Amino acid sequence: MAARLKHRGPDSQGVWSSPDGAIALGFRRLAIIDLSPAGDQPMHSSDRRYTLVFNGEIYNFATLRRELEAIGHHFRGRSDTEVILAAVVQWGVEAAVKRLQGMFACGLWDARERELWLFRDRLGIKPLYYGNIGGAFAFASELKAFAAIPGFAADTNPDALAQYFLAGYIPAPLSIYKGIHKLEPGHIHRSSATAPCSVARAYWSLEELVQRKPPTRIYSANDVEPAAAELEERLRSAVTRHMVADVPLGVFLSGGLDSSLVAAMMQEHSTRPVRTFSIGFEDEAYDEAPFAKRIAEFIGADHAEFYVRPSEAMAVIPELPEIYDEPFADSSQVPTLLVSRFARHSVTVALSGDGGDELFGGYLRYLYGQRIWNAIRWIPSSVRPLAAGLLKQIGDLSPSRLEVLARKVLKQDAERAGANRISKVASVLGALSPDEIYDRLCSLGPRSNAVLTNPSLIPRTPSQRPIPGFLKEAADRMSYFDLLTYLPDDILTKVDRASMAVSLETRLPLLDDDLVEFCVALPGRLKIRGGTTKFLLRKVLDKYVPRRLLQRPKAGFALPIAGWLGGPLRDWCESLLFKQNGIIDTKQVALLWQEHLEGRARHHSILWAVLMLNGWLDQQHTLAASATVLFD
Repeated sequence: MAARLKHRGPDSQGVWSSPDGAIALGFRRLAIIDLSPAGDQPMHSSDRRYTLVFNGEIYNFATLRRELEAIGHHFRGRSDTEVILAAVVQWGVEAAVKRLQGMFACGLWDARERELWLFRDRLGIKPLYYGNIGGAFAFASELKAFAAIPGFAADTNPDALAQYFLAGYIPAPLSIYKGIHKLEPGHIHRSSATAPCSVARAYWSLEELVQRKPPTRIYSANDVEPAAAELEERLRSAVTRHMVADVPLGVFLSGGLDSSLVAAMMQEHSTRPVRTFSIGFEDEAYDEAPFAKRIAEFIGADHAEFYVRPSEAMAVIPELPEIYDEPFADSSQVPTLLVSRFARHSVTVALSGDGGDELFGGYLRYLYGQRIWNAIRWIPSSVRPLAAGLLKQIGDLSPSRLEVLARKVLKQDAERAGANRISKVASVLGALSPDEIYDRLCSLGPRSNAVLTNPSLIPRTPSQRPIPGFLKEAADRMSYFDLLTYLPDDILTKVDRASMAVSLETRLPLLDDDLVEFCVALPGRLKIRGGTTKFLLRKVLDKYVPRRLLQRPKAGFALPIAGWLGGPLRDWCESLLFKQNGIIDTKQVALLWQEHLEGRARHHSILWAVLMLNGWLDQQHTLAASATVLFD
C-alpha cells in the first residue's frame, strides 16, 4: 500500500506492525520539517502507547510544543509529528485534535485500548479514505493504495456516479467504490480491535461556527476600516505560519487577487526574492501569465513562467484517471498539474491562493445568484418556467440583443457574460429558492443525469444539507454550501492530487483555521458590496499591489476545453465517448456530441465528465490485470 503512494512521499518509507499482528501501518515521507530520521514515521509516543502516521502540516506546532515543554514533555526532534503524539499523551485524542491547526490526515493506534483513530483537518485539505476489505479495516490517503490488498473488490458505487454527474466530483462520504468512504472534513473516526465499534463524528462543524459568537469583535457592514485592519493582521500571520519549512519554498501566482496578496505578503516577510510560478497559454482568453508577471515584477519576486503548448497540455490528459483515482471532471486539473510539475523543479513547497473565493465572496455566481433571486422572487412560480423557456433561446440572438440582455440581467457586457453564462441564467429562472439557484448554477447541466443508463438515481444536491436559518442572503448561503462541498470535494481534491502526484506540498494560507473563523463571522456586505466581489480583501490588497495591476475580468484557472473537444482532442474524444460499459447511455452522449460539434449548444462540461469516467474505467481494467499478476 505504501509503495503505491511513493509519489506522496519519495524521501523515505516506514512500515511497522504491532507484536500481536493486530495492526500494520505504512508510510511514505515527503520531508519538509526536520529532515533528519527523527521525523520518520510511523512514529511512537514517548510512552510507546500511541503510534502515528500523519500526512500534512500542523502550523501551530511550535506554540503547542512550547506549552507541552512547560508541562514537562521532552522532544528528541523538531517535527510536528512528535508534537501531535505528545499532545495526545497529555490531553487525550479528541482534545488534542481540537487544538491542531493545519492540514492533516492521521491514523493513530492506541495499543492500550486497542483502538484506531482517524482524523482529518477542518476543511478537508488532506484526503483520508477508509473501509472494510477482505475482513480487515484499512485506510489510506488515496484510493489506489487499496488495490494492493488481496480481496479488494473494485465495485462501482451507483450513488457516487449519480453525484458525479450532478457536479463533476464525488462528495464525501462517498467514494467511487462500494464500501470505501471518505472521512468527512472536521471528522474523527474510532474503531476497535476488540469490540464492534466503528464511529465517525464531527469534532468541528461549520454550522456551529457560524451560529456561535466569534471570539473577536463582530463587525457591522459599516466597520470597513477596522475590519480590514484586523483581516490584514490575520492574513499576515497566516502567511507567516505557512512559510515555515526546511526545504525550498515558492508560490503559485496567477495574477488574480488571492495569489497576488499571498505572494506580496510572502515577499514582505522574506529577506530574499520569493519564487513565483505561473503558466501561460497561446489562447489569450485563457492566458494569465502576463498578469502574473507584472505582479511579480512589482513585488520584486524571482518569477518563472512556462508557456504550455496545446500538445503538452493534451499529453497529460491520459494520466488523469491514475492521478485522481476516481472520476473527477474539473478540467482545471490539467493546468494545476502542469504548474505543479513546473514548480517542483525548483521548490518542494508551494503556497497557493485557493480558498479566497469561498471565504471572501469571489465567485460571480454569488453576485449573479443574489441578483437573479432579487429579480425573480416576486414572479409567481407558475410564470417562471415560461420566462426560462424564452431565455433559453437567447443564445441564438444577435450580438446586439445579447448585449442588451447581459447589461440588464448580469450588469456586464456580452463578451464577458457570454452566451453560455446567459444560458446558465435561463436554467435558474424556474428556481423556487436561492438554494435551488445554487444547485442549478453548480450543476454540469440540466441533461447531465440523462447520460446514465439508470437516470432514476437521484443525487443529493448541496442545498439539501442543513443550513443555519439566519443565513438569509443568497450570496451568504452559496458561500456556505461551497465551503461544505465544492471547496473540499472539488478544489482541494484537485490541488492535492495534482501537486502530490509530483511530490510537491501545497499550502493554503487563506484557509488558515484562525482566518476561517474570522471570515465566516463577517457580514456579507463586507464581502460583496455594490457589485464588487471580495470587497474587504481588495481593501487589504490595495496596500500591497496597485489596483491598476489587477484590473481585469475574473478568470478561472482553466483550459479552452470547449474548443479543444471538437478540435485537437476530437479523435481522442470519439475513441472514448461511445464505449459500451453499461453505465453510460451512448445514444444520449451522441446527441450531446453532435450538438456540441455543430455549435448548437456547449456541452463540454458533461462531455468532459463522460470522458473522465470512461478513462477511469479503462484504467480500472489495467489495475485489475496487474493485481491478477501480482497475486498469482
